Amino acid sequence: MRILFVFCLVASLVVGASLPTAAPEQAGFSSDRLSRINIVMKEHITTGRLNGASGLIARNGKVVFRETWGAYKPDTIVRMYSMTKAITGVAAMILYEEGKFSLTDPVSKYLPEFTKMSVAQESFDAAGQRTYYTVPANHPITVRDLFRHTNGLDYAGPKDENGEPAYKKLGVTGGNGWVAFDLAEAVRRLATAPLNHQPGTTFHYGFSIDVLGRLVEVVSGKPLDQFFEERIFRPLGMKDTAFFVPEEKWNRLAVLYTPKKGGGIEPSTDPAQENYKKKPTLLLGGAGSVSTLDDYARFVTMLLNDGELEGVRILGRKSVELMRSDHLGTLARAGGVPAEGYGFGLTFAVNLGPGKSANVGSEGEYNWGGAAGTSFWIDPKEHMVGVYLVNVLPSSDVVAGGQFKRMAYEALVD
Repeated sequence: MRILFVFCLVASLVVGASLPTAAPEQAGFSSDRLSRINIVMKEHITTGRLNGASGLIARNGKVVFRETWGAYKPDTIVRMYSMTKAITGVAAMILYEEGKFSLTDPVSKYLPEFTKMSVAQESFDAAGQRTYYTVPANHPITVRDLFRHTNGLDYAGPKDENGEPAYKKLGVTGGNGWVAFDLAEAVRRLATAPLNHQPGTTFHYGFSIDVLGRLVEVVSGKPLDQFFEERIFRPLGMKDTAFFVPEEKWNRLAVLYTPKKGGGIEPSTDPAQENYKKKPTLLLGGAGSVSTLDDYARFVTMLLNDGELEGVRILGRKSVELMRSDHLGTLARAGGVPAEGYGFGLTFAVNLGPGKSANVGSEGEYNWGGAAGTSFWIDPKEHMVGVYLVNVLPSSDVVAGGQFKRMAYEALVD
């Protein structure tokens, strides 16, 4: 019994530990060039553009850069917003591997509320008066449409007959899980509204991954948080990743900031400032998680390693390859994402090549970010990952994440 106790104690100390480290030069980086990141981030702090941030770069499974700036510490817990989507994508692919569904299956096979959908249309009469109406969907929404945001959903919905966003009256707001209804009810409500586009025709970023999270619940028979914990977080040692922050960890939760008029930032008055201290009723697979630098680094390293980390396999190699392949091709896009030169896989933007994206990087690199400035990238060609965490809402006012990624690539010398 004593031997078993000692083994369990050692195992508990290992699980959730930081990834191994290596000197930058051993991994093909220039230490001098990596140090430029610190200069830029410290400038953001001293000029008041950021209160705190953290960043990690790893290559070949070893961390070569792991720094914090300002108020952040290595274990600071951050609202991840849309970086939750990649986790939901992995959860769904676990079930895909188990034969629970096919990507070409109609979503209505599992979520019957999507059986008979309509698509919003608008036109102008001779007097220039705008008219809103609907037509039947000419193709069922498929599971792949959920993964790649081609199911006709966004975050506001099309205009209703009064010209108002269709989702407004449904009580469904992107990123807000602290409402009186659960994911099953949220998805049922979404299915009562018209789609923005005919299914399978147009990329339009929005609630797709939240619906995918509901699919995970239905085919697994478990709440989304339980499935995440049992099949992803616990096996990978992601001890601080969840849908909320328990009271004993409140002191580690990052303050959420917002830009203020005239420059600088100030603490946000958004409900998300305090909401993440209690468990939400609505578990949003597209926006609801919190995590830390080391936890998320373990997650993306698992993907870089084709689904495996430290002897624990979450996905098969070909499943990860499927996820990081471009699934958009020449399909239309609405809403400005993904950026020029990027395709989209199964929950990730996919770099189509530096000459097309006008960004330093590699063809086949895949990435995403969150509404408050968090971001990650995974580069199979360079066998490199990066994670950058900050909490400033909206992220459009945060340029530091892009600088971090660019300088990381520019530090590669071998």
